[in-house]
Amino acid sequence: MSIPTPTSSAPRSHRAESYKPGATIADWRPEDEGFWQSKGHRVAQRNLWVSIPALMLGFVVWQVWSVTVVRLNDVGFGFSKSQLFWLTAIPGITGGTFRILYTFIGPMFGERKFTAFSTIILIAPMLWLGFALQDTGTPYWELALIAAVCGIGGANFASSMANIGFFFPKREKGSANGLNGGLGNLGVSVVQLIAPLVVTAAVLGAPAGGPQHDAKKNTDVWLQNGAFLWVPLLVIMALAAWFLMNDLKVAAAPFSQQKIIFKRKHNWLMTWLYVGTFGSFIGFAAALPLLIKNNFEGQGYQATTYAWIGPFIGALTRWGGGWLSDKIGGARVTILSFIGMAAALVVVIFALPSGGQEGDFWPFYIGFLVAFAFSGLGNGSTFRQIPVIFRDHHMKQAEGKGPEAQAAALKQSEMESGAVTGFSSAIAAYGFFFIPAMFAAMAVTNALWIFIGFYATCLVVCWWFYARKGAEAPS
Repeated sequence: MSIPTPTSSAPRSHRAESYKPGATIADWRPEDEGFWQSKGHRVAQRNLWVSIPALMLGFVVWQVWSVTVVRLNDVGFGFSKSQLFWLTAIPGITGGTFRILYTFIGPMFGERKFTAFSTIILIAPMLWLGFALQDTGTPYWELALIAAVCGIGGANFASSMANIGFFFPKREKGSANGLNGGLGNLGVSVVQLIAPLVVTAAVLGAPAGGPQHDAKKNTDVWLQNGAFLWVPLLVIMALAAWFLMNDLKVAAAPFSQQKIIFKRKHNWLMTWLYVGTFGSFIGFAAALPLLIKNNFEGQGYQATTYAWIGPFIGALTRWGGGWLSDKIGGARVTILSFIGMAAALVVVIFALPSGGQEGDFWPFYIGFLVAFAFSGLGNGSTFRQIPVIFRDHHMKQAEGKGPEAQAAALKQSEMESGAVTGFSSAIAAYGFFFIPAMFAAMAVTNALWIFIGFYATCLVVCWWFYARKGAEAPS
């Protein structure tokens, strides 16, 4: 179907001026091939490649506790295993809750301005964490509060993903969202890889503070470096967002318009599926370092050596999931992801220590790597499904009603798919909290079987509504 797009009546010089970095763009028509080739592609790519590192730093701040807790007791804090799991889980509560707010706030104020603001405020928890880690007398309640504030970094995902979707045409949304989300998700691996390295030496110099003594390894460490390192990078990316990104008027929408998604059945169904994919990805990323430490450190396996690779794989396969969905359809890839995750967790369960047996690290670890890979595929495919579902729904309703009705339907579908993308990511972010919390509250194997059962429900939902022949909303 040919989609009519509005044309601008402004003079050519005014239109050219409006596409410069930092400007608010009124005329945005990515489905218009001529517009896309002459202006749209260049502007969209610039916004995408500023958005990615800014989002990556948000994930760094959100996940910094997953590696921080591994060293706390080694330098004298003395917390229980359950307390450490809770410190890992707490950022998930604020991350998910603030994602709900960020979903609707970004379009209200302009995504360029909001990206800059939401990035610069993350300096506060990083500074607070860095100073708190230098005193082993810091009370548990204060560390828990810092963890909660760090969780705000995870909220940036909701506004970022909703924003980037507006810049690209339908045929490229899967790849663009996959790149933004996938490379943004790399922040999990970046912090889990780099933070353990920078804490081993005074790489930030005297201004960062003195060392703590790791009695277990009889060496000095600088845990605060794992927080202070990111402060200058946050400043740089906030400035880059302010001066290089754009606000799109087509993306602007008050909450009164966005709240329509709560009446859309497919908002809730796609949220259910995204809880299964991204909820698994972020929850496993948060919990894996402690799972390795608690179950296999006695066999010589260090969490800091292995934990970062799983999220790294999941982040890369997210882009692959978006790309593959553009080729064969998102629902098929989503189904594949749930089958793969379930099979991988079965391997993990039988590799864990049980009945007095030590367990087998490599099947456990490879099983988790495979689970991360399939979760990444599902993350990419579900976010490709959402705009397709809402676009097809609204365009079908406008069919035969003329160009103006079709253009209005297209705009409405973009607004709703952006809001659904943000909202579903907010609810799925609670996986960051619930998965470590479940590991803290029950046997790990019991929790994993619950996850497998949940994947079965996701598989049924995806097949019935989106993948089977005659499905209500094929995507």
